[in-house]
Amino acid sequence: MVSRRQSKTIMSKLLPQTSLSDIPDLYETEGSNDPICRVKLFTPDSQWTWYIIERSKSDANTCYGYVEGLDSELGYFSLLELELLHGPLGLAIERDLSFKPIPFSEIHKQI
Repeated sequence: MVSRRQSKTIMSKLLPQTSLSDIPDLYETEGSNDPICRVKLFTPDSQWTWYIIERSKSDANTCYGYVEGLDSELGYFSLLELELLHGPLGLAIERDLSFKPIPFSEIHKQI
């Protein structure tokens, strides 16, 4: 179990406090045909990328979004687990600081 203090550390490292309120709660975009990908996380030394569409306001670590890796799919992932992962060269996951929120359809076109 992650303590409240650990959860805040993870959130501040991967997601800036200013963007937290911009990310919808889980299931808020469920009826949307083209949800907005709000945040991009990636491993600088491999092919994995996570696009956050929603995040749990109650648990703070559970996200829903699009994951590109060995396969590409929509699904749930944990920020806590991402914080612990490192690529083949030992580099930690980072947030793409230049990424601007865009509709999922635009990301899906780029594949």
